[in-house]
Amino acid sequence: MSLVLGAALLSGGLAIAVGGYLLTARSYESADSVANAYDQWTQDGILEFYWGEHIHLGHYGDPPRRKDFRAAKADFVHEMARWGGLDALPAGSTLLDVGCGIGGSSRLLARDYGFAVTGVTISPQQVARAQQLTPPGVNAQFQVGDALDLPFPDGSFDVVWSVEAGPHMPDKARFASELLRVLKPGGVLVVADWNQRDDRQRPLNGWERPVMRQLLDQWSHPAFASIEGFAEELAATGWVAGTVETADWTQATLPSWLDSIWQGIVRPQGLVRFGLSGFIKSLREVPTLLLMRLAFGTGLCRFGMFRAVRAATGARSPQAATSEPSLV
Repeated sequence: MSLVLGAALLSGGLAIAVGGYLLTARSYESADSVANAYDQWTQDGILEFYWGEHIHLGHYGDPPRRKDFRAAKADFVHEMARWGGLDALPAGSTLLDVGCGIGGSSRLLARDYGFAVTGVTISPQQVARAQQLTPPGVNAQFQVGDALDLPFPDGSFDVVWSVEAGPHMPDKARFASELLRVLKPGGVLVVADWNQRDDRQRPLNGWERPVMRQLLDQWSHPAFASIEGFAEELAATGWVAGTVETADWTQATLPSWLDSIWQGIVRPQGLVRFGLSGFIKSLREVPTLLLMRLAFGTGLCRFGMFRAVRAATGARSPQAATSEPSLV
C-alpha cells in the first residue's frame, strides 16, 4: 500500500469515525442493550484481535513502567489475585467470575491457581466464544447470567471475582448485594472497577459533566459509582465481616488507554483482516479511549479495588436492599 493511499484511508477513516462518534451512541437502555453491545463486539472479533482474551485494563506497576499490552493484562489478574489474598487459597476453591467476558481471567485463574471457575456474562456470544477458547482440562465453565439476578443459590462460592462490570449496573446496591449473596460465609469478594470521583464533596464542574456523559453514552454505561460510594453499598448489605478494603489503582492502569490506541498501529494486519469497514469501526473508539485517558488522568475517574469477606450471618436479606439505582 502506498503512503498516499494509506494517508487517504487514515484521514478518510478518521473523518467518518469522528462523524459517527458524534452522531451515534450506545447509551444504556436496559440489560439487553449491554448484551447486544457485547454480542456485536464479540461477533466482529475486532476487540479480541486488538485486546486479546483479557477485555480489561492492564497493570503496569506503581509507578508505571513500559510493558507489552497483553502481558500487562495478564499481570493485572495476578496482581488482583495477590491483592485479594487469593493466592493463599487452596486449589479446588470455587470461584465465580461475574462479567467474565470471553473468559481470559477465568482461564488464568483456573490454570495458574487451581480454582474451579464459573464465569457468567449477559452476552450469549461471549459465552460461546469463551467456551471455544477454553481448552480441555482447564476447569472453567461459562453461562449466561445477569449480575443483578445471579442464577445461583445463596452461599455457592468460595470466591466472587468481578472486573470492570460495575459501570454497566443501573442498581449498584443490588449489584453489591448479589455479589455477596452467592458468596459462602468466610468467602472472599474481590472487585475491580472504573469509578467516578466522589462528587458528594466536590461536584462535577463544567467540562467534567459533558465528558462523563460521553463516557456513559458511548459504551452502554448507566452510571459509574465512586470508590467510597460502592464500598458503602457493600457494607450496607449487612453481609461484610469487618470493613471493606479499598485501593486506588489508577496510576498502575493508566497506560492502558493509550496502549489500546497504539495497538491499531503496531498490529496493522487488522486492516487486512477486517477491511476498511473494520478499520473505521476501530477508529470510532479512539475518541472514547482518549476521553477515558483524560478522565482517569485528571482525577475525574479512578480505578477502584474492593475486597470484602462474607460474614457468617447477615443483618438482612438481599430482598431488603434497595431496588433504586445508586449513582454515587
